[in-house]
Order: sequence, then structure tokens, then C-alpha cells
Amino acid sequence: MAPLHSASAAAPPERYPGAAHAPVTSTGGALFHAGDIFTSAELQAMRLEGLVRLVIGGSYLRSDFREDPAIRSQAAARSIPQSVRSRVALGRSCAAWIYGCAPPPTVISLVTDHRRRTTALPPFTSAVMHQVALGPFDVNRVGGVCVTTPLRTALDIAVHGEDRDAVDILRAIGRDRELDCPLRLVEAALLGASRVPGKTRALSRVRAARRPGAGAG
Repeated sequence: MAPLHSASAAAPPERYPGAAHAPVTSTGGALFHAGDIFTSAELQAMRLEGLVRLVIGGSYLRSDFREDPAIRSQAAARSIPQSVRSRVALGRSCAAWIYGCAPPPTVISLVTDHRRRTTALPPFTSAVMHQVALGPFDVNRVGGVCVTTPLRTALDIAVHGEDRDAVDILRAIGRDRELDCPLRLVEAALLGASRVPGKTRALSRVRAARRPGAGAG
């Protein structure tokens, strides 16, 4: 399989410079993954004692550290097989969660460019793979992990998001100044796109999130 980005292409930029490396602490780090230093049972016991809190899957964060996008992306990446990590990007509801705009996903959404060869995920993986068209500005890195950009994430949520929370997630993305993704830009991108399945519904979701009182955007 070819990597998500070929060696000749520029690597996706890091959205939060300096966040790619986990902090070093007296216990070796702040983020723990079941099966590394501690077993799953040990981490669950530490959680009950208030020493760590669950991030996602089998990844836990020391209670004296704040969860941020880099922590979430690194934890989500550990929930997928190592063999595919360099070939996919975290997307859709998972990306929205990484940016702090959605609740933790029950299934991790992965996207890979349909023009590149890929293989199916191993059985019992808590992730789903979507083969899509990825443009040169659709992916950035968060904590060293490939994640769809806020704009691409918002477009995917508008088109593919669940009815129960799509508008709320879009509203949160548009409201977050650090993401710099106003919903008027999302609407313009949808209007300028052709052959988008569910385009009418996607536009209605974005416009609902933009209504007065819904927040910035």
C-alpha cells in the first residue's frame, strides 16, 4: 500500500506546532496505552483511583494533565492497527472530536484517498474506512497524526453526519476561532462543489447552524 502522502509530496502541516511530542514526566509520559507500560486492568484500576482518565479505546491520560487535540489524536491513532496508521487520516466525527467540537466517537472514522491502493481493516477493529477524494489541503497533522482539516471535517459532517448532532457539531466548528473555519466558508465550498450526494441536506444543515443565535459563522 502507498502512504497517504507520497514521499515526493510535502508532508501535511502540523496544526499545533510543538504538540507532536508527548510530554515527558516522572512516569515516562502523560498518555498511557493498554499493553505498553500498564495492562488494561491496571489502567482501569488507576482510573478508579482517580490517577488517570479514559480518553478513548485503551488510552488513558494522567489526571493532572489537560486533554487537548494532540492528546485526542494520538489516543485515537492507537485504536487502529499500526499497519494502516501512515496510510489513513482520522476524519468525520472522529476529527470533529479531536478538535473539541463533538463527543467521543463510538467508531473511529478513517479516510484514505480512493486513488491509492489500500486494504480492508482487520476484523474487530473499532474503526471504519472511507475511500474518498482527498485534495492537497484536506489533511493536516494534529499531534503528529494525520487528521482532516477543520474545513474538510465540516464538509464531511454536513454531508455524512448523523441527524442527531450534525448541526451542533457544525455550530461548534464555526464558533471555534482557533479553527478559523467560518460556516460561510463551508457553505460556499458546498455551493461550489459538483456531484455531492445529499448536497441539499448538507446545505440546510450548514444554514441551520448559521442562523442568528447559533453562534459565530
